[in-house]
Amino acid sequence: DHVCAPLLATPWILDIDTTIKPVYGKQEGASVGYNPHKPGRPSHAYHSYLMSEQRLVLDVAVSPGHQMSSKHALPGLAAVLERSAATPEHKPRLVRGDCGFGNEATLVLVESHGVDYLFRLRQTANIKKLIARCFFKDAWQAAGCGYEAFEANPDAAEDGSLKLSGWSQSRRVVILRRRIADKEGTLLAHDEANGQLTLLDDVAHSPHALKLYEYVVLVTSLGREGYELRSIAQLYRDRADCENGFDELKNQWGWTGFTSQEIKRSTLMARNIALIYN
Repeated sequence: DHVCAPLLATPWILDIDTTIKPVYGKQEGASVGYNPHKPGRPSHAYHSYLMSEQRLVLDVAVSPGHQMSSKHALPGLAAVLERSAATPEHKPRLVRGDCGFGNEATLVLVESHGVDYLFRLRQTANIKKLIARCFFKDAWQAAGCGYEAFEANPDAAEDGSLKLSGWSQSRRVVILRRRIADKEGTLLAHDEANGQLTLLDDVAHSPHALKLYEYVVLVTSLGREGYELRSIAQLYRDRADCENGFDELKNQWGWTGFTSQEIKRSTLMARNIALIYN
């Protein structure tokens, strides 16, 4: 913290994410969880808290492989926010994370520290209904990199006021969509007679055919003044850089290069490597 303090005095973004480290043998905490590269392989989950763009690691917590969900990352996030709150000017300007962190517990925690946030939401049934309601609206705006953006304005219910089950309050929600180019699949058309979405087997005969889109739905506390839709979209796209930090830490700096029987020692080594990396 002492080394990072001069940087913390300038506006900065706190990225939170989790990476998986496969382990071999009978290490403490080695358990089977989400492991996309080696399914079924026991692993540890590294909950990491990074200063965006500078790629500095503010902390890392090592958990058993099955404890990779956001609720297991919240104690470490709370600790980082409380340490920065000791000096108000060191608080992050924004906390950012993927869909694993777009839930009520994380939102309330960050809100309680008076820090803005930008998280992706899972595409639950309610989110899919929201996308369907907003699909044919006219207010979609260009958001860069081929995306269009639409704000589900909480002041206008017909535009998809969003207060999910379990949420304590309505929040600003931004929908991003991008056409999927050159991809075969079922297409959608709008049935003007009854206002329904219709699946088309042969889109060549319909003037209303729409190509498939991919969607990103974001929740944020950033205000509309100063943070237009294009800015929100770019802020979230910038989050992808933290994957480069993980690649460096795991493949070049040693996060995957040590083993220990005790998870406490694994945590100590992971934090030491992060300090050297910083």
